[in-house]
Amino acid sequence: MLERQIEKKLRDKVKAKGGLALKFVSPGTVGVPDRIILTPDGGVYFVELKAPDGKLSAKQVKMVGTFEKLGHKIEVIDSPEKIKEFIDEI
Repeated sequence: MLERQIEKKLRDKVKAKGGLALKFVSPGTVGVPDRIILTPDGGVYFVELKAPDGKLSAKQVKMVGTFEKLGHKIEVIDSPEKIKEFIDEI
């Protein structure tokens, strides 16, 4: 399964729950997560999408650390099973 297929499936599942899966683009900042998920109950989640067995780049690892220092978590999703777990959690 390709990363873009995983991304589409995540968008569709979030939309089905009444949420938004917005593309996160931050010009001039490398390594930000792919998506910001907004849920109807006010939840905000950051998601990095990968193909199965994909690895975070060094810049992405650094950004995960930055987010964690600020009290935020970045979910890494690389399979349909992890999409299901994430959707069940939110």
